[in-house]
Amino acid sequence: MRFLSILIAALWLALSTAVSPAAAAVADEDLKRLVDALGVGGFSEAEAAINALVATGDDRVSAILDRFGEGDLYTRKADKSVFIAEKAGSDFKLLDPVTGAEAGVVSKGEIEKIKVNNRIRRAIAAAVGSLTLRSPDAAIRRSAAEAVMKSKDAAAIPALDAAIEAETDPAIKQIMVAARAAAVLESDLPEADKIAAVEMIGGLGTRDAMSMLAAYTAVEGPVGEAAASAARTIESSLLVWDAAQNVWYGLSLGSVLLLAAIGLAITFGVMGVINMAHGEMVMIGAYTTFAVQEIIRTSAPGLFDYSLLIALPLAFIVAGGIGILIERSVIRWLYGRPLETLLATWGVSLVLQQTVRSIFGAQNKEVGNPSWMSGSFTIGELSITWSRLWIIVFAMVVFAGLLAVLKRTYFGLQTRAVTQNRQMASAMGIRTPWVDAFTFGLGSGIAGIAGVALSQIDNVSPNLGQGYIIDSFMVVVFGGVGNLWGTFVGAMTLGVANKFLEPYAGAVLGKILLLVFIILFIQKRPRGLFALKGRAIEA
Repeated sequence: MRFLSILIAALWLALSTAVSPAAAAVADEDLKRLVDALGVGGFSEAEAAINALVATGDDRVSAILDRFGEGDLYTRKADKSVFIAEKAGSDFKLLDPVTGAEAGVVSKGEIEKIKVNNRIRRAIAAAVGSLTLRSPDAAIRRSAAEAVMKSKDAAAIPALDAAIEAETDPAIKQIMVAARAAAVLESDLPEADKIAAVEMIGGLGTRDAMSMLAAYTAVEGPVGEAAASAARTIESSLLVWDAAQNVWYGLSLGSVLLLAAIGLAITFGVMGVINMAHGEMVMIGAYTTFAVQEIIRTSAPGLFDYSLLIALPLAFIVAGGIGILIERSVIRWLYGRPLETLLATWGVSLVLQQTVRSIFGAQNKEVGNPSWMSGSFTIGELSITWSRLWIIVFAMVVFAGLLAVLKRTYFGLQTRAVTQNRQMASAMGIRTPWVDAFTFGLGSGIAGIAGVALSQIDNVSPNLGQGYIIDSFMVVVFGGVGNLWGTFVGAMTLGVANKFLEPYAGAVLGKILLLVFIILFIQKRPRGLFALKGRAIEA
């Protein structure tokens, strides 16, 4: 009779949950009544009570059943009510399993532990799995399915079947199906079911699927052969994804090189100045970003997501202004003397580094990522971080903007004229000294906004620019001095080539090989990939 009443209660609660799916719809007293049923009768009655609790769909049931499986549920002899009992000296403190409220302190003789055997533990495991797999929270369902996939628990197959049938999210459903296939491989089901499970896992084509199949490739018989065949297919697919990942990393590195080198391409192309302080302009832009974020953190935290947008124009102005100051005070006296220019700008770079150390200290500074630059997403087996994606977009915008300035403005016309034939431009009335100054300022300003982007992926320290100056010169020389399209192609080519070499030669040796390649290349094409045209240049 007691068994029948439990089943009737389960049916009533299941119907009420169907009408109102919110887990919180189950009243505390109704849930407590079903919990009390765990302590009445034998193991069959306890199993029926577990099923009745699961039928409620209440989020609290999972925690209650976990305590039941751990042996923490006791029956109070006076009224057969079930509580969680915790040791309190020589007595026990009772807690309501539904609400967590304290229900007094009793002696050991006033309570009786509800016994749990292996049959009940299996029922609890299946019940908890069913509850989490059918949770209203998609993240909990995904986590439960992934847990089953790792554990390969054959006892979870019935719960997975029910969850798969009810699941509406395609991505979570795929994980559940894969978890079921993994559980089937560890079960006593027929060989045909296991081969079907292998085919299903192989169809995922992921690294996790490859790892799952690796354990069965050595198994003798049709299952092992199917696993080996599926593993080979996945391995071929992953080679393609790995190549795509290297291309993505290469484009990401290329965009960073483009940002660092594009300003140098202008100054080197227009004035022929070997500016060893160009990296410090990048560093100044990064420290400008740090200063902006520090002010926002202390004065207006709500604007943090806009900190980079605020820092961009400031970094351009600060770095550009310092660039004009350097050109007017040092470089203007050294045109036509490349060795002296190199030494002078190297000295300027040391001065700028020490100045930054004196102001900000020698330690790395933390520059935070706005929310829209945090996290990542995947396309198949291709992992893409938002920070790298936005830097690529930013590099393209800067490149397009600079092209527009040089091709569509009067200043750009003057710059191109000076680049192609300085003497003729001067004879036509163009004030070449001011073109030099403002061009140097433009190149330095672009380096500054490059520092804003690099602050999101690299350490902000006084040595930040030193890591990019050599690469910047490599890009400019390889692409063609003063040619923006050459700089673009050179940056992307070297970025992709570097990422394809790294897995085989290592980061350091890969960069050395690229340097050797560029040295050999400029022996054949001294002006780079895209040489500028002009009478002075041709001469």
